[in-house]
Amino acid sequence: MKIPLTKPEPDIEHFKNVILRKEKPKRVNFIELHIDQEIIKHVSESLLNREWVEPSSSKDRKAQESCLRNVIEFHYRLGYDALRLPSALRFSSALSFTTKVREGEDTAALTRNERRWVEEGKGIISSWEDFENYPWPSPEKMDLWVFEFLSENLPEGMGFWASFCPGVFEIAMNELMGLETLSYLLYDNAELVEAVFNKSGDLILGAYKRVVGLDNLAGFFQGDDMGFKTSTLVSSDVLKKYVLPWHKKFAEFAHEHGLVYILHSCGNVDSIMEDLIEDVKIDAKHSFEDAIMPVTEFKKKYGDRIAVLGGVDLDKLCRLEEKELRGYVRNILDECMPGGGYALGSGNSVANYTPVNNFLAMLDEGLRDW
Repeated sequence: MKIPLTKPEPDIEHFKNVILRKEKPKRVNFIELHIDQEIIKHVSESLLNREWVEPSSSKDRKAQESCLRNVIEFHYRLGYDALRLPSALRFSSALSFTTKVREGEDTAALTRNERRWVEEGKGIISSWEDFENYPWPSPEKMDLWVFEFLSENLPEGMGFWASFCPGVFEIAMNELMGLETLSYLLYDNAELVEAVFNKSGDLILGAYKRVVGLDNLAGFFQGDDMGFKTSTLVSSDVLKKYVLPWHKKFAEFAHEHGLVYILHSCGNVDSIMEDLIEDVKIDAKHSFEDAIMPVTEFKKKYGDRIAVLGGVDLDKLCRLEEKELRGYVRNILDECMPGGGYALGSGNSVANYTPVNNFLAMLDEGLRDW
């Protein structure tokens, strides 16, 4: 394997132009929405010979900075042009929503001991009283030192993607209401649902406004899962009315400042793709699953209008033997690289149950001639 690289040559400006389909890629670029901290720690210790300092066990700023240096080196040496911080490592530089979760044992090889799931039933907000009493986070109170640290400490040529919290729909569905309650309220009290969407969107936009102007900021990489295997989670009309207008505002704000706007959305969102491309004007779509639409098919269908990111199906990334995985990744590259507007990565994220050797093999295959 060529990974980790001895002399990386990141070039975020070129990568932005690849995403915007202004330039053909000089090589295969890499991108990920999220790489679990356990994966970063393992690679940092075993391949990069770095000492890992656990930031969650201490509020010591030096410990947190040491961890961020490891995260930067991890992405740099593995060939990324830009990084997006795992949510657990944004510390105070995030919009944190008080929420309700379910807990269970984490059985991954690189375990965190406990895994959390969102509450699908009744969340924290189900009435106007709940809405008024909820402790909403404040963009003005965020301590942006994490993003300032990235801005000042990235190697030459590297950039970072800003993200502060889940998207407008996910905040309502996962953090605040629960999908069941949200679904009922869309009929029983649509005004309350709209208020939650609008409050969340306003907070996200306010957070983005605070980081504009930082050196090495490449753009916004916003997650907002709106679909499942066969359809969107609520009707496309609901998303078009309440949710997509906020993504349009985020995209417009990014473009006004020369930044890229990437949308990660899991599930089957084909019913709103035309709106995302033509009205919202996202620059790139992330999150693909072979059982829904393989990334190669998505590239054929939409790749002449937006960039296509990732697409190595997470189930295959976890289960295939290395030789078969490499062949699978090679086929994606052969189908998606011509014409540009593509970057290699997982179809969703590199979870802590992903075999590290498979993750590295995926990247290594991207370094080979294509």
